[in-house]
Amino acid sequence: MRLGFTPAQEAFRREAAHWLDAQMTGDFAMLKGLRSQSAFPEERRAWEGRLARDGWSVIGWPREHGGRGATLAEQVIFAEEYARAGPPGRMSHIGIELAGPTLIHFGSAQQRARFLPRIAGGEEFWAQGYSEPGAGSDLGNVSTRARLEGDEWVIEGQKIWTSLAQFADWIFVLARTEEGSRGPRGLSFLLVPIRQPGISLRPIRQMNGAAEFNETFFDGARTHRDNVVGGAGNGWQVAMGLLGFERGVGTLGQQMSFVAEYEALVAAAKANGAIADPSIRDRLARAYAGLRIMRHAALRSLSANGGQGLAGDALTHKIYWATWHRALGELAMDVLGQAGEVTDAGADGFPLLADLFLSSRADTIYGGTSQIQRNLIAERGLGLPREPRGEAR
Repeated sequence: MRLGFTPAQEAFRREAAHWLDAQMTGDFAMLKGLRSQSAFPEERRAWEGRLARDGWSVIGWPREHGGRGATLAEQVIFAEEYARAGPPGRMSHIGIELAGPTLIHFGSAQQRARFLPRIAGGEEFWAQGYSEPGAGSDLGNVSTRARLEGDEWVIEGQKIWTSLAQFADWIFVLARTEEGSRGPRGLSFLLVPIRQPGISLRPIRQMNGAAEFNETFFDGARTHRDNVVGGAGNGWQVAMGLLGFERGVGTLGQQMSFVAEYEALVAAAKANGAIADPSIRDRLARAYAGLRIMRHAALRSLSANGGQGLAGDALTHKIYWATWHRALGELAMDVLGQAGEVTDAGADGFPLLADLFLSSRADTIYGGTSQIQRNLIAERGLGLPREPRGEAR
């Protein structure tokens, strides 16, 4: 595995960095450093359009679908430079990183022609309809149902933790389409227009003051019968394929945001004298070592098989970074001391380190709880017997 980059790749880095820095000191300077996922929605839509216009929106997609056909190394470089330059989180990330790649791999020619250009162009935005109140990390418990009525699927049920659904035009929904089916069988992956009378949203206010998540209710929501990806009843295969994309290159960009948090934490410890505490210094050193391990592990996994899919060790990434990040949030509070407990929220939420603590509490829950992640590592990674389900213990 190469941990460095070639001269050509470093030239690509300079190109990306120059373009990003120009935007963040120019037309979109007001968005630099914005951490809120729900503030300034119109400006962030315009930012997505600028990325698309200048060819930086979907660089990893094949050229025939509007991308640049960027290599794995180039995608890693852009993710890192994006995080370094400080633009806002991508409003279109669910479409670009999840819906788009899923359609490229599993969608029909008609579906790709209809949806991919609008995702790549920053014209349509997406939400994810997976988790439910009774089916969070275990998607096999999905109870949202859809039935065919003529040329339309009619959907009844509820989804939760639907990120940025208030700004979305479409939502992909994992629904049960075979009466009496249980577990992974009988599920379908549906593409549903979100702005219709049969769908209502209720924001979920988080402990850090943000409201980027929603409850989404389906009460007779409709979508055309052709808007099923991979065929009716094959939703589990498509859903699992999508989760593979979720563990992809974006993790390197995420780690750059972790670097910024770590550096801010070290600066705070120096400023208030907490750095003089040997236990604080030890925890900061361990956090730095964990951050470097995280980066090397992600690069190794992404470079496996020539970048064609994720290696089996990718199963460990989520539980590793989530545990590390939560511990960093706890360290931030110990460094800040009482000052961290009485801080106020501004227009962009709480200050960085207080927000780090509050938001990181959810890291070991969303995207698959740590308990479920351990089951995945045991069963899929190590080949151990499946945990008994539905049996008395």
